Amino acid sequence: MDVAQSRKQAAPGAPAAFARFVLCGGGVGIASSLAVAGLASWIPWALANALITVVSTLLATELHARFTFGAGGRATWRQHTQSAGSVAAAYAVTCMAMLALHQLAAAPGAVLEQVVYLSASALAGVARFAVLRLVVFARSRSHVAGAGAGRATRPVPCVSTPAVPAGLCRAA
Repeated sequence: MDVAQSRKQAAPGAPAAFARFVLCGGGVGIASSLAVAGLASWIPWALANALITVVSTLLATELHARFTFGAGGRATWRQHTQSAGSVAAAYAVTCMAMLALHQLAAAPGAVLEQVVYLSASALAGVARFAVLRLVVFARSRSHVAGAGAGRATRPVPCVSTPAVPAGLCRAA
């Protein structure tokens, strides 16, 4: 059995994947919230949010690839790129929420800012879960789940490339 194939995990069902998503993404989100608040004392809030969003997205996508969606390995550049699209929307939601807060309250306290930021992040997170599960990591899940689905499959020829060394190709 190939080493790469033996490392693949069975894809978790939606409830388990969502629980893992909340644990991994929520942990990164809370840490990000604190980091944005701290960094915003030195630079404008929107810039602090953008910087922390980039770093937290890279970290969260890796966690989701390895643990949340059962991909069994590191996230690919394609997955990082697709994940970045969902984060752009989440960034817009958090910025709009904070802008609305500052329009409604002249000097909101740190606790209110955190409540609004985390609420907006949670709302965006639910949408992000759907995008990640149904689009970004769907191929990985279907490949792992499809192996035992009872459908007849044709073997896919292995072509040696720089990304797939000849040693990983099995003889037909």
